[in-house]
Amino acid sequence: MPALIFDLDGTLVDTVYAHVFAWQKAMQESGLAVDGWRIHRKIGMSGGLFTRAVGREIGHELTDEEAEALQVIHDRLFRELLPADERRPLPGAKDLLAELRERGVVHGIATSGRRPSIDASLDALGIPEGTVVVERGDVARAKPEPDLFLECARRLDAQPEDCYVVGDAVWDLLAARRARMLSIGLLSGGYGADELQGSGAFRVYRDAAELHASLDELGV
Repeated sequence: MPALIFDLDGTLVDTVYAHVFAWQKAMQESGLAVDGWRIHRKIGMSGGLFTRAVGREIGHELTDEEAEALQVIHDRLFRELLPADERRPLPGAKDLLAELRERGVVHGIATSGRRPSIDASLDALGIPEGTVVVERGDVARAKPEPDLFLECARRLDAQPEDCYVVGDAVWDLLAARRARMLSIGLLSGGYGADELQGSGAFRVYRDAAELHASLDELGV
């Protein structure tokens, strides 16, 4: 039976657009005007990679100090926009994870987010103690590098070729391909099916609920 590795934002919890707006406001506070759609296309990268990528798009290369300051502002604004008690699991996410636990299906979470920012999202999903969760601070490089998924597979004691990555962004799927893992795309993060398939998705589902109903297609 395969092991499942889940992204967090946009895959299991409804946080993508709060991240977009928090980054846009953080840029605005720093005197940098960035269109929201440009920011959305970069969500899923780590904060450091994100700020450098956006900097290239607006023709203003950010220093390490500027990037770190933007990350701090973003984190503050994100918590204000989406407090801990307002984090909402995406449709079907809690039921899907609960069934995997009940059936003993090996699974974990690998996210570009960092603790403590991700803790409220994990709590909203009812993630129990002992679940494998790999966050940005656990690896040297973030998506689209494969490090997060490879580390998650290692902690799950699973071979990469036996893993499915479930994600909502092209960065998840590119990282999965580089990790030699099959990937499943979900539309719940705002990317289109053609974009996810073009990035290597083996299957694309509307959200975690549709994936839950289709686990047999993955051999689970």
